[in-house]
Amino acid sequence: FAYLMASGTHYQLEGIEYIKLFGEEPSAIERVFAIYANVIELDEEGNVLNAKYAEKRAVDYIRSYCDPEFQVEPPYEDWEITLHAPPPLKPLI
Repeated sequence: FAYLMASGTHYQLEGIEYIKLFGEEPSAIERVFAIYANVIELDEEGNVLNAKYAEKRAVDYIRSYCDPEFQVEPPYEDWEITLHAPPPLKPLI
């Protein structure tokens, strides 16, 4: 997911000019990765359960950001778009 986003080759964003956001509006990109991280689910062994769904939710944010006509369905819930504080710069242990 990160490679496709950073390289501008994400297949769900074909025709959407989003690469410029990395330099011009990095908070939009931050939100994409926050959505992905908030939505992705892992089982007890660390296996990803919903990778494509998390990706779709994240990609839909960029599409709606770049295309005001696009409506995200279902609309985002607050927990999906919440930005969390970054980890401390120094290890805690």
